[in-house]
Amino acid sequence: MMLGVIGLSTSIVFIGGLLGCIGLILGIVALTTAERTGIGRGKALTGVVTSAIAIVVSVLVAVFFVWYANKTQECYRPDSFQQYTQCVHQQFTGN
Repeated sequence: MMLGVIGLSTSIVFIGGLLGCIGLILGIVALTTAERTGIGRGKALTGVVTSAIAIVVSVLVAVFFVWYANKTQECYRPDSFQQYTQCVHQQFTGN
């Protein structure tokens, strides 16, 4: 459960995807153990759900970064930050 929560909170910086994968595996193992013993099913299920959400958020953030980098590719060598922001604005508005 803790890896899922930590993975969810750090999924915006890509670490959450890795922690989410580990948490998902451990959560599934805990879920199968909880079915045999009858104890801890809620925590195991919470771990699986939060880990899965962390993985999805990490993938969405990665897709957004790739899309943003592709969209603003010609703006990466500006002379100043103002020129960079102006170039990015032009790329998104089409002016």
